[in-house]
Amino acid sequence: MAFKTSTGKLGHGKLDPYGFERSEDFDEKTYEEFMSRYFLVLARRAARWRPLVVGKDTVIKSLKLKRFCRKGIPSEHRPLVWMEVSGAAERMRDEPGLYKQLRSQYLDSSITESIMLDINRTFPENIYFANERDPAGLQRPLKHVLMAFALNNPHVGYCQGLNFVAGLILLILRNEEKAFWLLDTLARHILPDYYTTDMIAIKAEQELCGELIK
Repeated sequence: MAFKTSTGKLGHGKLDPYGFERSEDFDEKTYEEFMSRYFLVLARRAARWRPLVVGKDTVIKSLKLKRFCRKGIPSEHRPLVWMEVSGAAERMRDEPGLYKQLRSQYLDSSITESIMLDINRTFPENIYFANERDPAGLQRPLKHVLMAFALNNPHVGYCQGLNFVAGLILLILRNEEKAFWLLDTLARHILPDYYTTDMIAIKAEQELCGELIK
């Protein structure tokens, strides 16, 4: 399910381009001066990306694409590139009806309750997550994505932190089904053992980081 959100004047004043409130000490004048110079860099980068993505519904993996990704993906191309490079798009094409099927299934009430508690804590400073009754908001799509993920990963169900990952994905992709597939691919194939009941990979990296800081 794709959805539209009203962007208003995002990127100006109190809100950044993704709908987050800027801090009170945000220096808009300095920011605008920097962006006026950096815009040329972004324009050159966008021109180089254009032959790879414009008018296409897929992206061919190559060393050139990898090099471009490392330098930064233009915001307008991130939905396509994230889905294709991660492998989420291929999985979605292979199982086109899975998300709809998961949406129709019953989820254990204890898991649903945990999800609902975290939805209200997800990016409260973001205009798209601030009001659960906003029909253009992202709280409802976030709930759908997390519930579908829990049903598709019964060995995990739901664990804290997934709400922020899924929320960020939704802000970029603006599509429930694609967000589900990217979250599922991320948790299963790209960062296995990170978002599990014991979160063993995250704990291991925390220990490693602690040792490096000492």
